[in-house]
Formats: sequence, C-alpha cells, structure tokens
Amino acid sequence: MAQAGQFDERTYTGKVKWFDSARGFGFVVVPDVPRDILLHANVLRNFGQNSISDRSRITLLAVETDRGIQAQEVIAIEPPDIDEDVEEPQSALPFDETLRGGPLEAARVKWFDAAKGFGFANVFGLGEDVFIHVEVLRRSSLADLQPGEAIALRVAEGSRGKLATQVSVWESGITQSQAETVWHASEAAE
Repeated sequence: MAQAGQFDERTYTGKVKWFDSARGFGFVVVPDVPRDILLHANVLRNFGQNSISDRSRITLLAVETDRGIQAQEVIAIEPPDIDEDVEEPQSALPFDETLRGGPLEAARVKWFDAAKGFGFANVFGLGEDVFIHVEVLRRSSLADLQPGEAIALRVAEGSRGKLATQVSVWESGITQSQAETVWHASEAAE
C-alpha cells in the first residue's frame, strides 16, 4: 500500500455477490482476495448502468483503503453464465428462447417492477409497448430498470406481442447498433 492518503489502484476480475440499487451498493467476490470488494452505485453509474445482476462477471479498478477494497471504476461487465450450476433454480423465459429479435433499437423504460418480474418500454417510433421479462434483464447483466431510463432493446414478435430479447445500456446499445449498421453496409457493398 502507498503512503497515507495515497492508494495503489489495481485491476480485479470477479463476480457480483449482490447489488442493491435501493441501498446504492453491493459487493464483488474475487478468487484469492480475502475480502469482498465494495461496489458503489456511483461507480456503476459512471459505467452507464444503474443496476447489475448477481453473478455477473465484472472487471474493475479498485483501491485498498483502511475500510477495505473499494471499486473506483468499472472496466467491463459480462452477463452471468445461465448454465452455471448454482444453488437457486434458473428461471426460464416465458417465451421461445430461440427468438433473437432485430437490431438494437433506442427505447425508454415505461415502468419495471422487479418484484413482479416484468415491465414495459417504448421503442422510439414504435406505437406498441415492448414487454421486458426480468430473466432477459438478468441475462443482459442488469437487475432493475427505472422509469424514463434510456436503454437499447432487441425486439422480437412473440405470441402475445412485442418483447425484448436483449436489454442493453444506452451507450453500449448505440455502439453495438452502429457496429451492426457498418457491418451490414460493408456486406451489402460486396
């Protein structure tokens, strides 16, 4: 550790133990690190997310302080492995898991209730609401959505209407969408 008031920053990769958006923090478990790493909501927001699902793989810069190791910056987040053998049963999607949806589209959360396990969003330029299941959020490394939050969605037509097959934070969704547009344009040019 550095001198008083100065701390060495180090990169860690681990899994989210739990994160509570309402309380504004959670913890990350890293193999071979004896204490959990504190992940504050502001650090997660600086990455562009308001929530993160348990068991998501996360890479972050953190410092060791007198009060423990604290995350300073999130570098990357990957969704939890849905085939991972865990104590709690995995939820199944309430629709055909082979549905992929189209390109990522800009959307705003209308409402989402994690306790009920679903919510709805409005895709810009689309008249009908898009259903979002909590399991799709979890598979997208998110745990909760706030009304009015800007997101990006892959939308498919299900048996009961439009539904999200992927939810992404706005910034990464735009990047992915722009990358797909460039890829499709180069494919068409060939």
